Amino acid sequence: MEEFYDTLKQLIRIPSVVGAEHSFFMFLKRELEDLGIKVEYYDGLLVAKGEEPQSGYISAHADRHGLICTGHDEFQYAAFVAKNKADLKGNSNSEELLQNFEMRFINQKVQAYEPWAGTYLGMGTIKDAFLCKRRNNIIFKVEGLDYLFPGTPIAFLDKLKINDNLLSAQIDNVLCVAMLIHMYQLGYKGTAFFTAAEEAGRSWRFLLEYFRRFDISTNELLVLDTSPYKNIETINHLDIVLRNKDENSYFRSPLKARIKKIVLKNRIKYHYKDEHIKNQMKQENTKVSLGVTELGRIIKESKNSIQGTTLQVPTIGYHTVEETTSKKSIEAMITILKNLYLQTK
Repeated sequence: MEEFYDTLKQLIRIPSVVGAEHSFFMFLKRELEDLGIKVEYYDGLLVAKGEEPQSGYISAHADRHGLICTGHDEFQYAAFVAKNKADLKGNSNSEELLQNFEMRFINQKVQAYEPWAGTYLGMGTIKDAFLCKRRNNIIFKVEGLDYLFPGTPIAFLDKLKINDNLLSAQIDNVLCVAMLIHMYQLGYKGTAFFTAAEEAGRSWRFLLEYFRRFDISTNELLVLDTSPYKNIETINHLDIVLRNKDENSYFRSPLKARIKKIVLKNRIKYHYKDEHIKNQMKQENTKVSLGVTELGRIIKESKNSIQGTTLQVPTIGYHTVEETTSKKSIEAMITILKNLYLQTK
């Protein structure tokens, strides 16, 4: 696993703010081509192809949360600007979480970068963050970056921290990007997709456009991600997270049964996130969203010509630089991927 953690450490240090992923894509392209992998770049999508591209379709998103300069000494939360509407309506689980943790950003160091070349433009510190009801977005006061032009992305300054069995950073979803590079290092011959703007709810469009462009249909698209939980106790008793469905679609794929077989054989602890949420609603007598995933949108909009399932690592500290998961969860996910695509027994 040492090679994997080295890759992850390197990727975390390269900014990839939602809406400004180009320089990160270029870094990924170089890394993959160095492994002899063919790489194609489309609008919002980097596609890696091994020697047998139809032997697997795995997707991970490449963007991370950050800020964007929107005027003189003015900074807003990039995901809601990238949506083409700065609008927090509170109708998704992630938006509900955002409204409760603006203060977590205080004293966070950030770095500005040129969106195309990735050139470092300076460092600053977040001094205040608040939800502006007039503009319906999170507004940031940043010390040290008052010279930036509008449109400049600002990433959270981040590095991987490892403490015994736990590791933390802004790992959503650079963790899964590192896993895909690691799979190619181990001999994966299929296709991998790296999508942009997932945090702005747009990545599914880029991926679906690819399938339509080449008239491809599959029922074995596997989407990797992290999955948020409220406390460390929950993820201590959980290695990986599966799903039957999300708010948009039911997942019907032969991958589901194969993953479950691998999970049981290797004594990997798991649950189904949709069932977990339903149980919580029953216990608390509340009603919340089952969650909206990239895959669910693709299934719905493709009218089931694209089907698949999700595989997720449980985390706490969602959407912060302190997002935390366990080494055993990462190793469990890689075990599943190796069994699915490298025929290791």
